[in-house]
Formats: sequence, structure tokens, C-alpha cells
Amino acid sequence: MSLREGASGVRSVPVTEVLSAPVMQALQRLALKQQGPARHRQPVAVIGPGDANEAECAAAYAVAHALAGAGMAVICGGRGGVMAAASRGASEAGGIAVGILPEDDDSQANQWLSVAVPTGMGEMRNAIIARAGVCLVAIGSNMGTLSEMAMGLKWGKPVFVLYGGVELPGAVAVSDVNDMLARVLACLLG
Repeated sequence: MSLREGASGVRSVPVTEVLSAPVMQALQRLALKQQGPARHRQPVAVIGPGDANEAECAAAYAVAHALAGAGMAVICGGRGGVMAAASRGASEAGGIAVGILPEDDDSQANQWLSVAVPTGMGEMRNAIIARAGVCLVAIGSNMGTLSEMAMGLKWGKPVFVLYGGVELPGAVAVSDVNDMLARVLACLLG
């Protein structure tokens, strides 16, 4: 999968203006890795509130777009807000967006999912998302996001946080999209 630039439809955080040269080089290395036998088969979990604000959604879109453009699948809760923005970013980069839904059907799934998985588990589906991700990218914060972060940390998953409201021991706070991608890429390429 080729690395694609641009973030159509997101005015506040265009991908080409956010990413530094080292991040772009790391994305290119990841794209090469994802074409070989040592590729990551687990997705990156992008988590955050369903009622996220514009900055949170723009950041989720940009992170998912960049990672999916380098060949990483994205997993999320499959609904609105950060989840929809991440799904859209992954989809528009030509990647895969998997949504783990709390309902028994896919009627509440966002339109950008490649795969919708209705669980009928309610909020317990957060455990599946936290367990499935090679790392967790938390953008914004609510109780559901905090539960996914806590489970991820308990299971030894790297957790990176942008716009977080509560600090959890072990979670790595980042300053912006570029910093988030730099940390996630170091994890994926390390």
C-alpha cells in the first residue's frame, strides 16, 4: 500500500502541513514493513469520545489517514465522533477500518467502516478494542475511552494520549498530531 498525502475534507489539520520530515520518513519505512512478512497484522486502536469536538475529530482523521496510508489497519468502536473520523481517515487513505460495535446489529455503524462487527456486548466491547490493538491512540477523553486506556495499560499495550482529560500512569501524553505519529511510529518500527 502506498503512502498517500493530503486530508481531503478536514480543513483544520491537513496531513501534509502537520507531518514533519522524520515522521514522513518513518511512515515510508512502515509502508515498506507492511508489505513484507514482518508486517503488523494487528491494527492500531484509535479510541475517543463519540461526541468529540472538531479538534479531536481532525486529529483522529489525520492520525488514521497517515497510518492507513502506510498499510496499518485501524480498529475503533465503529460509531461517531473520534471513531467516525478515524474510520473516514483510514478509508480515504485506502486502508481498512474495523468497528467493534456495542449493538446486536450494524445500524449504528459509521459509513466509513470497512468491517462492522456487532457484538451485542454494550460497553464490554471496549475490552475487544483494547486487546486487539497493537497500541492504543486515545484522542479526547470520556469514561469509555478511559476504560479502554486502562485495559490496554493493564495488558501491557502502549497507550498514547492527545487531548486527554485524566492522566493514567503509564499512558504517554503527546502534544499534537505530529508528536502522536512520531511516538506511534517509534512503537510500530521498534
